[in-house]
Amino acid sequence: MRLFALVMALSMAGTALSSAAAAAPGKPAFPKALPEEPIPAVAALPAQWPASWVLIHDFHFNAILDGRVYVVDTAATDRPIKGIVRAAQFANMLVSPRRGEVLTSETFYSRLTRGERTDAVTIWDMATLQPKGEIVLPGGKRQQSVTYPQLFQFTNAEKWALVANFTPAQSVSVLDLDSRKVISEIDLPGCAQIYPTGARGFTSLCADGSLFSVKLGPDGQAISSKTIEKVQDIDNQPLFSTPAWVGTTAWFVSFRGQIQAIDFSGDVARPLPGSFNVGTADGAAPEWRPGGWQVIATDGADKLYVLMSPNGREGSHKDGGTEVWVIDTKTKARVARIPLRSVATAISLTKEAAPRLIVARGDGEVDVHDAATGAFVRSLGNAGGANPILITAP
Repeated sequence: MRLFALVMALSMAGTALSSAAAAAPGKPAFPKALPEEPIPAVAALPAQWPASWVLIHDFHFNAILDGRVYVVDTAATDRPIKGIVRAAQFANMLVSPRRGEVLTSETFYSRLTRGERTDAVTIWDMATLQPKGEIVLPGGKRQQSVTYPQLFQFTNAEKWALVANFTPAQSVSVLDLDSRKVISEIDLPGCAQIYPTGARGFTSLCADGSLFSVKLGPDGQAISSKTIEKVQDIDNQPLFSTPAWVGTTAWFVSFRGQIQAIDFSGDVARPLPGSFNVGTADGAAPEWRPGGWQVIATDGADKLYVLMSPNGREGSHKDGGTEVWVIDTKTKARVARIPLRSVATAISLTKEAAPRLIVARGDGEVDVHDAATGAFVRSLGNAGGANPILITAP
């Protein structure tokens, strides 16, 4: 009864107001209805993304079927998310400003969580973030694991893409992106990850600490391969598999803080001499070690940024870190320590003239720091989704 009385009172009040407005000469009437808005209303992104923009991969642990990649403006003080690309089921992502495309390597099931499996590379337009094509991968072989960037890579001047397979035999599928078809599959001898090598080829890390480099011919078939022995000490200094790239040189860091550069410019990978350690510092319990998922970044010149945890121990390499240490590759010395606002799992730098350090925290928040001073600039909130795990500057 009370609800009925309230409804009747509101109705009578509305009638009275309408009558008063109509009866009062010279008084403005209620505003007209707004014009209809077309649905859908889609805004295009600029053809050339600003250097402050990054892609943040949300693995979305609570609903892995619904992973996504966020396009984020790290300079924005309001509404930093510019768009979203879907990235289903243990997806991997590539972006090519040259091609104007974002690519996702994904897996789908006909009944969502069961049924017929389809692996595919989806090609998205960078301006509209709409799918413009796909390449279906045969055999249900695509490696499904927590996102590593080195499971999906370009080669041959971004005309081809390389997809890691795991059945559990390991191999690499070579895709022609222009003709949109699979052109070859290369078996691997107990090796994993993909590092573009030379004009057409790739290198993988092997279980015994060696590297395995493959050169591809114009048809995508392997024409030569070579094993480079004893590149990493698997027992004492295993490398994080996600490096920081400066051109064709990849800077790796080990679980215990050893820095190793590898040159991938030729047909065969070449470890560079002069590896060194990031060092130590007071305040550790028991010691400082790199920790997180994407733990090393670069300003594209002489500085490396390494995510560090004071609680380093056996198995802590994925726990995340509370500081970023800045390392000068010329002097091989730490030149700064950047304290973070919370435990972080991934770091990257924008490609601006004055780069920003982008930090994905374990609680899902994304922070922005000045890379030169380390000063906190702003929080982007949950601009990277529920589980921001990788950050890519196009």
